[in-house]
Amino acid sequence: MPNFSLIFNGKFDSFLSWMEKVGWDKAQKLGLVLLTCIVILWSVRLIGRAVRKAVDDGQSDITTEAERRADTLASVLNHLAWVLVAAFFSLSTLQQFGVNVGPLVAGAGIAGVALGFGAQSLVKDWIAGFFLLMENQFSVGDIISVDTSHTGTVERMTLRVTQIRDSEGKAHYLPNGTITQVVVLSKDFARSQVDIEVAFDADLDGVMILLASVGAGLAEEWPDRVLEATQVLGVEAIGSNGITIRTLTKVAPGKQWEVSRELRRRYLLALRKEGIVIPLPQRIVHNRSDSSLPEIKS
Repeated sequence: MPNFSLIFNGKFDSFLSWMEKVGWDKAQKLGLVLLTCIVILWSVRLIGRAVRKAVDDGQSDITTEAERRADTLASVLNHLAWVLVAAFFSLSTLQQFGVNVGPLVAGAGIAGVALGFGAQSLVKDWIAGFFLLMENQFSVGDIISVDTSHTGTVERMTLRVTQIRDSEGKAHYLPNGTITQVVVLSKDFARSQVDIEVAFDADLDGVMILLASVGAGLAEEWPDRVLEATQVLGVEAIGSNGITIRTLTKVAPGKQWEVSRELRRRYLLALRKEGIVIPLPQRIVHNRSDSSLPEIKS
């Protein structure tokens, strides 16, 4: 029967001898690597907390869009830091124990290139989504037009897709990597542009005063939607049926369509009340009879 105590003592003596020769040096280097990894993770977490604190509005029961964006960025940075730290620590540990990490790094690079070619659209979506969030180009609740083909309200944003809902209630899922041009229709403020066409014989100065009065009345009644009184810019065009007068009103973000509809209604009622004619399409018909034409008999 083998003497386990002698075997254990022999193994332990060999371990102590190895530790005295090279073990403590390797342990110190691995400890330094581990400390570096901890500092990196702590720094990334500290940066995420600082960004979260910078956008915090002080209301714990309400999470704003800026706070959600900060949480998303912090989560992305933490995951990325963990992956990099794990790879760095693993390679450093293998190198300390005499493993040649050169072929391993080369193989990982080749595998990464192959994976990149296979999932390049996915990586492109993630990178584009990261910059969309970081640069705050738009956020949830904004009304945007994407590449002039999709217009709606942003309902959800992730690193991969942006979900918008149009006026018909259709939900559009757009990969972030395919978004090349975005027009934000509700950034800080908007403008309501309304054109009114009147007859050629109308009193233009009187019409412009009337339109300005209607716009001022709406601004007083809707102070939360109309930011400034209506500006009557003047004659915009002279058409075949009448004269077009353009008005411009500064409104709250996303309220331009609602204000435009109300202004058109009030303009029409005010013009009717003052007896100002809205032009109708006009056509001149010439009736010419020519006796030289042969008579057609049935």
